[in-house]
Amino acid sequence: MKRIVVTGPTGAIGTALIRECIAKDIEVYAIVRPHSARAARIPEDAHVHLVECDLSGLGDLDVSDIPPCDVFYHFGWAATIGDARNDMRLQTDNIRYTIEAAGLAARMGCEAFVGSGSQAEYGRVEGNLTPQTPAFPENGYGMAKLCAGQMSRIECEKLGLRHVWTRILSIYGPCDSDKTMVTTTIRKLLDGQIPALTKGEQQWDYLYSRDAARAMIALGEKGQHGKVYCIGSGTARPLKEYIEQIRDLIDPEAGLGFGEIPYGARQVMYLCADISELTKDTGFVPQTDFRTGMTETIAWMKSEWRQHENN
Repeated sequence: MKRIVVTGPTGAIGTALIRECIAKDIEVYAIVRPHSARAARIPEDAHVHLVECDLSGLGDLDVSDIPPCDVFYHFGWAATIGDARNDMRLQTDNIRYTIEAAGLAARMGCEAFVGSGSQAEYGRVEGNLTPQTPAFPENGYGMAKLCAGQMSRIECEKLGLRHVWTRILSIYGPCDSDKTMVTTTIRKLLDGQIPALTKGEQQWDYLYSRDAARAMIALGEKGQHGKVYCIGSGTARPLKEYIEQIRDLIDPEAGLGFGEIPYGARQVMYLCADISELTKDTGFVPQTDFRTGMTETIAWMKSEWRQHENN
């Protein structure tokens, strides 16, 4: 793999993927939304080329000046949080964008298409998630991800591309959304606040973004056509332990508001990825422990904080 394309390059996995590619001497064409404020997060390097294009423009993107690429990573997705997850028109658009991304991958000479799905495709499941776990999504976002994965596979078969779909669990790291439990907790602790939390008894699987990027590279090289792979660490720990470790890295004396938020009626209490298929097909195993990954994440958030204060 010498040259890749990636949509959604400004998030936690996208930026980590680009950094891993730079380290491996892989050239990157990063398709980024025009005038994106987050484009500054994309690493500046001779290996990295920015291509400005909305998701809605993928089908018409002129790629005549771009040399043939090897793998297309489709991370781009609109309407991922809040009420927008049930905006069916927006979610339906995302399905179309995914199919058009597959067509773009073919036009760019790619051999493989790797799409980013979600644990939301499964709906509420207690236990280890496998590629064979029945999928019964409960919101428009999960429904659209499931549909996009299945339809893009058929599209890739028509186009002669190897199709790999991932179902991503809980990823943390630099450039993550500021709406996640991890980033919200870090932000409040850095600000001297006591974060309001559930009891934290949920058993959860967290994977550092750099490890997720390594998994994506491995799948781009060795993932099997038509298969679905769960992306996670493969181990679960009580959420309370993760949160206490975050607190200890910031201020061991800080308070934590465990139990201040009641569990929701549909709260999942155990969620973990079964990564045996991923490991068997690609050799991938996580390398970053939570303390190391969280130390880097906190350092990044402090840096972001200082930049905002100086602007």
